Amino acid sequence: MHGSYRTGRLWAAVGISFGALVVGSLVALAGMLEFDEECMQGLTKGPGQLLRTRYEAFPPATVCEFERGDVSSVGGHGPLNVLMWAGMLVLVTCLLVALVAECLEPPLGGPFVEPMTRAEKAGRTRAVFFVLGSVFVLVYGLVGWQLLAGPSSACSRGGDWGSNPPTTLDPTFLPPQATCRYTSGMTSRLNPEWAASLATELAVPALLAGTGHALARRRLNEERRTAPDRSREPQAS
Repeated sequence: MHGSYRTGRLWAAVGISFGALVVGSLVALAGMLEFDEECMQGLTKGPGQLLRTRYEAFPPATVCEFERGDVSSVGGHGPLNVLMWAGMLVLVTCLLVALVAECLEPPLGGPFVEPMTRAEKAGRTRAVFFVLGSVFVLVYGLVGWQLLAGPSSACSRGGDWGSNPPTTLDPTFLPPQATCRYTSGMTSRLNPEWAASLATELAVPALLAGTGHALARRRLNEERRTAPDRSREPQAS
């Protein structure tokens, strides 16, 4: 038996905070519906004349900018905003601590250490790597599929542009982003900045999980190589 940190409560906190963020995001997104139209139509009052509207990525919110201040939908202020930032802090902290703990093999006897075979540790780290790696691949694929299909034609992919397709400028894979220039001279980003950043940031926990699994497999292989070959021991008569 070898030592492994007790990460069960950390993973439980990760799951609970993630679920809370999903619920909070759905509430915030519902609050964004037609909020900008309400500002335009004067249904939402603000300090002074309405100048413009903008969208916040996290927490999801529509912000109407007035001359002397901003008014936002439910995700941009109040208890929901505070709770979502607190949930994100708990999620990131517990996730990183749990992933670093999975990379270590402390000696037995500590209050936060539990006995575990190296085969069990390899199985647990494999499951974590599979989950986090799958999330990264899924999000990156959804955000960057145009670039993966062809960086030079990413902006025109999936649309019927005829003989005037937009030009793809400065394509990058990390983050999955490019600048699209249209025949009118206007430019826009291929992906929203928050989506490109999220697809890149998810690589960090996936890499940490992969490192933990690689270390667990290495320790397991070393244990198997150094273990005595019991098949060669003399059999009792």
